[in-house]
Amino acid sequence: MKNTYKLLLLLVLAGNVVACKKASSDVKTPDPPVTSVDLPAGAKDGVTFINDGKSAIFNLYAPGKAKVSVIGDFNNWSATATPMKKTTDGNRWWVQVDNLDANTEYAYQYLVDGDIRVADPYTEKILDPDNDKYIPGTVYPNLKAYPTGKTNSIVGVMQANQPAYTWKANNFTRPAKNNLVIYELLVRDFVATHSYQTVIDSLDYFTRLGINAIELMPVNEFEGNESWGYNPSFYFAPDKYYGTKNDLKAFVDACHQKGIAVILDMVLNHSFGSSPMVRMYFDQSASKPTASSPWFNVNPTHPFNVGYDFNHESAATKYFSKNVMGFWLKEYKIDGYRFDLSKGFTQKNNPDNVDAWSAYDASRVAIWKDYNAYIKSVDPNAYVILEHLGSNEEEKELAADGMMLWNNVNYAFNEANMGWIGTSDLSRLAFGNHTFTQPDGLVSYMESHDEERIIFKSITYGNTGGYNARPLATALKRAEMSTAFLMTAPGPKMLWQFGELGYDISIDQNGRTGNKPILWNYYSVPERKALYKAYAKYIKMKLNNPVFTTANMSYTLTGAVKDVTLNGSGIDVEIVGNYDVTAQSASIKFAKAGTWYDYVTGATLTVPATPYTVTLNPGEYHIWSSTKLQ
Repeated sequence: MKNTYKLLLLLVLAGNVVACKKASSDVKTPDPPVTSVDLPAGAKDGVTFINDGKSAIFNLYAPGKAKVSVIGDFNNWSATATPMKKTTDGNRWWVQVDNLDANTEYAYQYLVDGDIRVADPYTEKILDPDNDKYIPGTVYPNLKAYPTGKTNSIVGVMQANQPAYTWKANNFTRPAKNNLVIYELLVRDFVATHSYQTVIDSLDYFTRLGINAIELMPVNEFEGNESWGYNPSFYFAPDKYYGTKNDLKAFVDACHQKGIAVILDMVLNHSFGSSPMVRMYFDQSASKPTASSPWFNVNPTHPFNVGYDFNHESAATKYFSKNVMGFWLKEYKIDGYRFDLSKGFTQKNNPDNVDAWSAYDASRVAIWKDYNAYIKSVDPNAYVILEHLGSNEEEKELAADGMMLWNNVNYAFNEANMGWIGTSDLSRLAFGNHTFTQPDGLVSYMESHDEERIIFKSITYGNTGGYNARPLATALKRAEMSTAFLMTAPGPKMLWQFGELGYDISIDQNGRTGNKPILWNYYSVPERKALYKAYAKYIKMKLNNPVFTTANMSYTLTGAVKDVTLNGSGIDVEIVGNYDVTAQSASIKFAKAGTWYDYVTGATLTVPATPYTVTLNPGEYHIWSSTKLQ
């Protein structure tokens, strides 16, 4: 009995010891107090290298957070090794890390509030554990391996001594706005290698065509690899799917050597879920940003939004956006921007009403004038192009401030090319129809990445009521006429890749944003090559004859026979074409009687008196001038 009691006593005591140990292990060690110290002088956003690259100052804007540490290759991804200090205003977190090798790439993240792992919003390179494995070494050689097993989510990469790029084209002069002929290009669907280097190898194609600017669809890091790029996540890092940082610089440099400007499509209306700025202030249960986000609206303010909507009246968003705008101009020597969904830069809440959203918005105008002024402070001659598609009043004011506006004439050109006359009004091609006083603020186009292709529509839905508009050869010849009207209208122009070869794959094939066939073999098809040559001919005509920059333009762009009159210094031009599927006659008000020279056929026309009646076969068109065009 005594032994049994002793045994029970020992068991109870042992249990108490175990319980005490368990209770002791459940006691959480308090976090060390956060130190409040202001940033060292000269520390920029992201990483600033000092001491010849042997030290780095990390600087993260994260107001309202309780604690932040930096984790990475330099501290074995330890969550406790490198806590960051908070600035005295409570908005920024920073720390200096020493004993670095300036020639080594280091992967790193910020650990925010103990459980949110994010890459640096200002990083110039990321590693993605899900998508990098699909990037071939021929496109991005020697890519640093992801730190598998040490962390999760996207990480940033930093290196003090990065491989330098030596610029060669140091005397490039940008084309005047009025003479811009822009080629919109998606690297993924232009060359099978989806690499800058292959596009560089193709630049002679562009010089033969005569374009003088290339607009790259978004190339900063976006979600996944296979994308149009309008789902951005990192704004200072070139997407690795197209090549290295220096490959992109080599592309810009090579374009400049050929006399071609480079314009970047920039998406600052919204960001997507892998963005560190989204993730740091995100309500998982509601799947939307929190009200404490310095950058994003909880709910979008306009009906066309995708992703998470930036608040461009926020000081934090303005600061970030200007840093993005300045970066690519300085680091990559790009020549300007096309801003996606610029009409979305508003805090007027119209989430379901497109008309109200599109109406004149003084606050939005102020935002864009501020951004334009900043861009011009960095580079006075940089192009600023807005995909605005707003009211005439608002666009006119933005154009008067030096910006250019996208002018979508796709629907009317499609209807005209198909031969459906009642819906083929091309009047929006004319800058005066927008109430603009000068033509250089309006970038007109028949096709962009966003619209159905002209030739696809023609061969599928063309008018067969007279001659048949659907056969490919006929559709291509009618597209030559459309090209003549596009290029002769004063103002900058844009064409979508392979439109000059009559690309006839629907925008919806393989899904709207899915991969499309890359059909370089079109160039060897005679009828398609003829359209390419027509583009080249009319582009060079536009660029070599100042009359096509005149503000003295009159037009009749409704009805079957459309005509435009241009009056320049010592020369007049008349563009006439019949979009019907039957022959038509029309009375044309030539500027004067006499001999006119046809740039299309090389023949001459004697006009005994004006107006003068001409009869045109279906699809027939002319560019007549009072003296020979160059």
